[in-house]
Amino acid sequence: MAEVLHALLERAARNRPGHPAVSDGGRVATYAELDQRADALAGALVDMGVRRGDRVGVLLEKSIDAVACLYGVMKAGAAYVPLDPRAPGPRLAQVLADCDVRCVLGSGDPVGGVEVLDAAAVPPTSRGPVAAPVASEDLAYILYTSGSTGAPKGVMVSHANALAFVRWTGAAFGVTGDDRLSSHAPFHFDLSVFDLYAAAAAAATVVLVPPEASVFPAELRRFVAQERITVWYSVPSVLTQLASRARLSPGDLPSLRAVLFAGEVFPTRYLRQLMSALPHARFANLYGPTETNVCTWYEVDRPPEDDRTIIPIGRPIEATRVAVVGDDGRPGELYVQGPTVAQGYWNDAARTAARFVTDPRPDLPGRWYRTGDLVEEAADGNLRFLGRGDGQIKSRGYRIELGDVEATVYAHPGVVDCAVVAVPDELVTARLHAFAVVDGDVAGADLARFCTDRLPRYMVPETFELCPALPRTATGKVDRRALEKAALTPAAKRQ
Repeated sequence: MAEVLHALLERAARNRPGHPAVSDGGRVATYAELDQRADALAGALVDMGVRRGDRVGVLLEKSIDAVACLYGVMKAGAAYVPLDPRAPGPRLAQVLADCDVRCVLGSGDPVGGVEVLDAAAVPPTSRGPVAAPVASEDLAYILYTSGSTGAPKGVMVSHANALAFVRWTGAAFGVTGDDRLSSHAPFHFDLSVFDLYAAAAAAATVVLVPPEASVFPAELRRFVAQERITVWYSVPSVLTQLASRARLSPGDLPSLRAVLFAGEVFPTRYLRQLMSALPHARFANLYGPTETNVCTWYEVDRPPEDDRTIIPIGRPIEATRVAVVGDDGRPGELYVQGPTVAQGYWNDAARTAARFVTDPRPDLPGRWYRTGDLVEEAADGNLRFLGRGDGQIKSRGYRIELGDVEATVYAHPGVVDCAVVAVPDELVTARLHAFAVVDGDVAGADLARFCTDRLPRYMVPETFELCPALPRTATGKVDRRALEKAALTPAAKRQ
């Protein structure tokens, strides 16, 4: 088995050169074509001075060329840093400065003062593969997630980390060269790792999901049917729309053999609907923060009996250990140890030391990742997710630090005080509601525009509510429970 991610592509190109590797609408690239394109991009990067261990940003909409860019960066010996094309300029500049990228593969003008290599302008080459030295312990990519201090944090993932996950998923779900895997998650989201590399490992086809399929359930149903998708993987919020609005009937989507979901809690009633409409498909709940990719899983072998059933996050994946650490051991914080656990946070030794701990207890030797998630172990040995132990929430599958959003709101010159709370929503897990105390003529719309210019879209609160003061507890802390209650109550009824 290959020890670096891009070797999966090279092996598939040797064994199945003419097989479709990536499908994007009407365009298809075979494995031979994708590998040749990645070689050309790797050569261009090496000519620019990219060397082993460098970081290269990839700022492109999902496409065949974007997939080739990811492979090209790794072939050049570097680690790719996938960037959100819809993120505001200041946010991109933060990421690029933090990881000190050598260059960005994209199009257009420099980003954050960093040179951009127009990927589309790189010509085909006959020079052959780039012989850049790469080892399994080298970084394959860095994924940036929300940080509690207001600055994004970069999760460092090695080739060995990613391959451990890819090998497990391929075996657990029986991925073969005949499969067609959906690619729904953006490349800066860790769910994309399964789509891209489990497909390459089996020389299967990965099919890029068009944006409209995420918005219109009928279009998603048409896409899955027309593209003959066999394995689907996404956050549950997309699947809830498919279950509730696509008018599925038993027997629909016959090619779909596996439905995998991760990133947030799947509302039970919608899961029941979807499983009832797709009785032929296998369903599985995959759990894990970006720092572990997936560390536990639970196969949902039958529709839940009622809407109150809580779907477990299950048991550890192969070669992984978990521990529930609390005052009495149950419930408590979930710790994870295993080959998929990331290397730490780029350029942040303090945060790395706080989350990636060694020998946390005498009975837990070695290096462990503290997830910050509260869990309990059921009588049958399966773990159940109870919530977060800090200010982190999930919305549409994205992990968001409320402190990160608050830091941005505070940066507005007219804001005196603020707090951001999460409002439960069964379709997207949570929606953000911001309360702000302002000085001067500042409206909620002003704060919304301010945040939109500085945060990814999924982190911008849907509601900005101005108030004369924030409620406080007896100790002087912001009374978040009072704000959460207020966010659930229309303002007119609070008078």
